[in-house]
Amino acid sequence: MFLARLFSSFSSNQKAARLPSPAGLRALSGEKPGVGPHARRAFAAATSVLLLALGACQTTAPRNYPAATPLPGTYGYPAAGDSTSIGDLPWQKFFADRTLIGLIDTALQQNLDLRQASQRVEQARANVLERRAALLPSVNATGSAGYDRYGRYTMTGVGNYDTNLSQNIDGNQRVPTSVTPDYFLGLRSTWEVDLWGRLRSLRNAAQGRLLASEQGRQLVVTGIVAEVANNYYELLTLDNQLATLQRNLVLQERAFEITKVQKLAGRATELAVQQFQAQLLRTRSLVFENRQRVVETENQLNQLLGRYPGRIARPAELAEVQVPARLLAGMPARLVLRRPDVRQAELTLAANGADLDAARAAFLPALTLTPYAGVNAFRSSLLFEPSSIVAGILGGLSAPILNRRALRAQRNRATAASLEAYFAYQKILQTSVREVTNSLRGVANYDSAVVLRRQEVVVLRRAVETASLLQYTGYATYLEIITAQRSVLDAELSLAELRRTQLLQAVALYRALGGGVR
Repeated sequence: MFLARLFSSFSSNQKAARLPSPAGLRALSGEKPGVGPHARRAFAAATSVLLLALGACQTTAPRNYPAATPLPGTYGYPAAGDSTSIGDLPWQKFFADRTLIGLIDTALQQNLDLRQASQRVEQARANVLERRAALLPSVNATGSAGYDRYGRYTMTGVGNYDTNLSQNIDGNQRVPTSVTPDYFLGLRSTWEVDLWGRLRSLRNAAQGRLLASEQGRQLVVTGIVAEVANNYYELLTLDNQLATLQRNLVLQERAFEITKVQKLAGRATELAVQQFQAQLLRTRSLVFENRQRVVETENQLNQLLGRYPGRIARPAELAEVQVPARLLAGMPARLVLRRPDVRQAELTLAANGADLDAARAAFLPALTLTPYAGVNAFRSSLLFEPSSIVAGILGGLSAPILNRRALRAQRNRATAASLEAYFAYQKILQTSVREVTNSLRGVANYDSAVVLRRQEVVVLRRAVETASLLQYTGYATYLEIITAQRSVLDAELSLAELRRTQLLQAVALYRALGGGVR
């Protein structure tokens, strides 16, 4: 009853507790008019100190987050209001290449980054179990033995001596006075009663971080899916460029041989021969550069697959790779539900908010109960006697007074961390909308660029054929022939790069929309 009326002195807005009057103190304590003045003053002083301590336990009002810019209604492309999104497609359906699907499946089983992320989830799950256990009493089996020698002029020494002279005790009840043993065997418990929700807030923070770590694992999954696809398309691009270089080498070698023959016939100069030879050497060097890039890309892809370097089987040609014809993005509001990094930031924000609640609750009194039960005796032979059974409970109410500065520092740190998480969440939202918008526009622009570049290649190939015919008849100079061959080579290599970029834009859009989540 006393504690109930004591806690009722706190106002709901957490103002300092008011000290009751002397009459109120007598009423709270159940004092009768006959109690002496010294006892009344001692009780009033003790109660006043306790109330001052409780009144010092103040917390600050929650800090409101700054107003955030709302998400736009649409990306502006394609048609507004379309809720369909390719992010809803499983990666097995988004990618039509069976070879690529097999590589992604292997990576999701063996990738080391993903395995590390899984262990981070397990660590977060263990933290949740630890925080949940803090809400329950801790029970320990205890066995202890102590030996004390009390002086003749100590309270305990005089008490034991006087007790042994009493005629009300028998032989087993006499206390050894030279060295007094103390044996205990039983259970001891400690339980912090979560009056203000501090422990529950810490548990909620741990649960939020567990969910955030699971979203972090999903983020690794989407990254692996995208990176495997990017490296696979890069490898196909390099194969395509290598085939282009080999094909153009044949044309350049033929032109070089023709020029040497024409020089012997007096129809070409040594300068023309040197120019054709230099072009041929440059193309051959490009072949070796391309082969090195193939090796590096294969090794990178193998590492994503969780294995050591080796050749990657890739039967598909770059021109045969297709993505969904309609790359729809849906509504920006769906990013909150689809993208793992957005969900992770949201859950981290909630966890930091729970940490802030726990930091505020640390200013309030903590009630700790320490019960025990077992057997206790000063002779080992009497330890298991029925009369040696003991049990008890101690309750303690503690409130911070001199360590409030450290608590304020913890609260300020939790407040700053919560605001940091809030701004990080807003930044991720802005980043996600930017990535989707860039990828949407990129897909459209690169589609148009690929069409025009293909037309350019067709025209330049005809130009090379025309130049080759004119070379036999002597109507084309060596500079015109070299220019035509170099132009078609650059255009074909550029077309392969552009086609790769087109595919990577589609993958980037799929990833930006949260695609690839298992």
